[in-house]
Amino acid sequence: MRILGLDYGDRKIGVAVSDAFGWTAQGLEVIVRTSEEKVLKRLETIVKDHEVEAIVLGLPKNMNGTVGPRGEISISFAETLRQSLGLPVHLWDERLSTVSAERTLLEADVSRKKRRQVVDKMAATIILQTYLDYQSRR
Repeated sequence: MRILGLDYGDRKIGVAVSDAFGWTAQGLEVIVRTSEEKVLKRLETIVKDHEVEAIVLGLPKNMNGTVGPRGEISISFAETLRQSLGLPVHLWDERLSTVSAERTLLEADVSRKKRRQVVDKMAATIILQTYLDYQSRR
């Protein structure tokens, strides 16, 4: 069962997909948000092409665990995905996923320009991988 991981940002959406066994996450692409219609159409294509059966959407929480305005936007987007794609959408705590992605890219000595291009995809990969790891331990 393949699972799609999403890092939903103001301007970009990082996309990752699991392998068929649900063991590992691989970064797929970054979708630039121009309109919700185009985003949903692209996600629908990805879901079909990769035979995705579920979606994990990063839920940005405050450090104290509460959900702020950004989290509310993600919750709303999760509902839009459920209705549009007809798939289960799991909200997953994404605190520090982008920070972790940035740190990994810095340690790999990736240039600032390239980091900007891949950080969202890498954050989606981290979100999805932590979800997969959690599921495998259950």
